[in-house]
Amino acid sequence: MPDEALEIACPHCLAVNRVPAARLEQQPKCGRCGKLLFDGHPAPLTDANFSSLVGRTRVPVVVDCWAAWCGPCRAFAPVFEQASRQFEPHVRFAKLDTDNNPSTSAMLGIRSIPTLIAFRDGRELARMSGAMSLSQFELWLRQHGVLG
Repeated sequence: MPDEALEIACPHCLAVNRVPAARLEQQPKCGRCGKLLFDGHPAPLTDANFSSLVGRTRVPVVVDCWAAWCGPCRAFAPVFEQASRQFEPHVRFAKLDTDNNPSTSAMLGIRSIPTLIAFRDGRELARMSGAMSLSQFELWLRQHGVLG
């Protein structure tokens, strides 16, 4: 609905902003810190901000669980970055470094990387392990209702 206001957590200061759905494409800024809510880059997730960014954002959130030493993670990173540029602001893309955020990694039950998890309203919609091409990734997002 175009009149609907969506809650979007700022990836910079974690303030929750109410953004009319009709204005989502107009580069909304955070009311607290003034930074863009969506900047075409995946937001960094941590043990400290995971609940706020995933649970308080009313657009789907897709999380890439990765580690710096992982070859497939490094190979998939440009695809995830491109998807962020292409599909934001209708989807929030975020990256969780599993080595540096063990509590969230354990809570999510991460056993292999890269693992992609799609959330809506803080609840898991879909999960997949392994790297893929942009077209495969887009298909996966569409199959699980992340993209319309």
